[in-house]
Amino acid sequence: MRADAPGTRFRPFGAVLCDLDGVIRHYDYAEVTRLERAAGLPEGTTASVGFAPENDLPLLLGRITREEWADSIVRGLLPRVPPYEAEALALAFSWAGFRADEAVVDLLRRVREHCPLVLVTNATSWLDEDLARLGLTGLAHSVVDSARVGVVKPDRRIYEIAAERAGVSPDRCLFVDDRQENVDAAVALGMTGVLHRGAADLRTALGGPARQHRP
Repeated sequence: MRADAPGTRFRPFGAVLCDLDGVIRHYDYAEVTRLERAAGLPEGTTASVGFAPENDLPLLLGRITREEWADSIVRGLLPRVPPYEAEALALAFSWAGFRADEAVVDLLRRVREHCPLVLVTNATSWLDEDLARLGLTGLAHSVVDSARVGVVKPDRRIYEIAAERAGVSPDRCLFVDDRQENVDAAVALGMTGVLHRGAADLRTALGGPARQHRP
């Protein structure tokens, strides 16, 4: 990467590999929280069911539909709430709205002018539709979606696929993710890793003293 603007000097990475959820995309679960309170459930109960490995992993591997995922959430909630409340919660959770962090998107748009940008995400078979809703269809040069490639982070193969798509060796990649275990797996392959907590983390990794983790 070369300098982009006065005061900004990008580090010379061969490619940037970036997570989607928790970095670029953020969900709005306000309606889910409202329904949980009305049902007398602790906040986060629906998420704990929806993201339980037995429900979440088949979704992220592209083996079930959104409707089948919602059905699994209903089944997980039924011991605690009546069917109509479980169904309302599952519907609100599986169709929750989302937004993009525009500060992160702006940084990534600048990044892609200088090197390959690849999204590496544990996502769903309808990811293309979601990116279109966010207006981010052309943000990255390539998208490595777990539901399409059949492997999820932190399995090393998904990182290898991403580096192959970028056309560079792992040791020339910057990997950005909001989960420590995913960063650790990237670092184990020789990538430079940054644990993302906000746009400042990405900006620092790209242009200043970085919060980076190496073997």
